[in-house]
Amino acid sequence: MKGLISKNNAPQYEWGGNCLSWVLNDTPGLSVKQELMPAGAREQLHYHKHANQFFYVLSGVATFYIEDKVIQVGTHEGIHIKSSQKHLVVNESTGPIEFLVISQPSTHNDRIQV
Repeated sequence: MKGLISKNNAPQYEWGGNCLSWVLNDTPGLSVKQELMPAGAREQLHYHKHANQFFYVLSGVATFYIEDKVIQVGTHEGIHIKSSQKHLVVNESTGPIEFLVISQPSTHNDRIQV
């Protein structure tokens, strides 16, 4: 059994130039990351051939563009994104947002930019 994991001891990386991700679990079948996006940050439109994803907002309001829909997800709310759905997340607020990204299976080599 592994020890406890948190932002304090998890592997961390930067993405999108100014966003942070902490890898809480990383196996071929399941990925769990905690991410921080500053105000105005956005990712690029993409999809995953195999991975389903569940985003759970810990703080702030995240704006998701999923196919032709725009959905705002607030603190303590979550949204499921199915494999092959084109999507991106944007922080359109004036403060940072923090959320969990749970992917099954892992998104390693499964991200296709649109």
